[in-house]
Amino acid sequence: MHHSIEVENLSFTYPDGRQALRDVTLCIQPDEKVALVGPNGAGKSTLLLHLNGILRGEGRVKVCGLEVNDRNVKHIRARVGMVFQSPDDQLFSPRVYDDVAFGPLYMGLPVDEVDARVHDALEAVGMGGYEERTSHHLSVGEKKRIAIATVLSMKPEVLVLDEPTAGLDPRARRSLIQLLRELPLTMLVSTHDMRMVEELFPRMVIMDEGRVVVDGPTGQLMSDEKLLEAHGLERY
Repeated sequence: MHHSIEVENLSFTYPDGRQALRDVTLCIQPDEKVALVGPNGAGKSTLLLHLNGILRGEGRVKVCGLEVNDRNVKHIRARVGMVFQSPDDQLFSPRVYDDVAFGPLYMGLPVDEVDARVHDALEAVGMGGYEERTSHHLSVGEKKRIAIATVLSMKPEVLVLDEPTAGLDPRARRSLIQLLRELPLTMLVSTHDMRMVEELFPRMVIMDEGRVVVDGPTGQLMSDEKLLEAHGLERY
């Protein structure tokens, strides 16, 4: 059985010469929920952008058994649901329906199948009935849920989220955590929200200066205050 995510000796340097990833190796099994933590500039977002081929570095990246390359990238993007930190990067249509339908339409699915997927994805994120609403009139919490629905409509195997609770008020945050808990998908989530990490993710990967420095059980790593402090993290 293949890993959901397999990264081997991945390095990446931006055009300005800044090296963002240094020899990163990481494997995630199907149905695992893993938190990616570390200070700003650690390379977390850069790593996530390699998982659907937006960025390409040196090394090997496989997702759902497929090598990330030009030939496979379209198939990989259907299997990896990428949710960016700002939902405004993901929502660009006049109606919520059109945003959620975009992926399935791009996949060439028939209209009735697209319709069913939009309905199911919005129901899954607790936003049924929002089809005709305008995305930019929604609250941040609602936008984040719609952004997740836009990838769920593609029926991905893996969900990748960058700072999902950033900018949310306590109620919206709580409701998003509950949603993530219930989604039966492999999940890799980059976050500074250590309470969410402790609550939701059995495994935690700490990155710093472009490297994976520690990868282990969340409870064990959370109780090591010196380790957290050394990598710019606070338990709460």
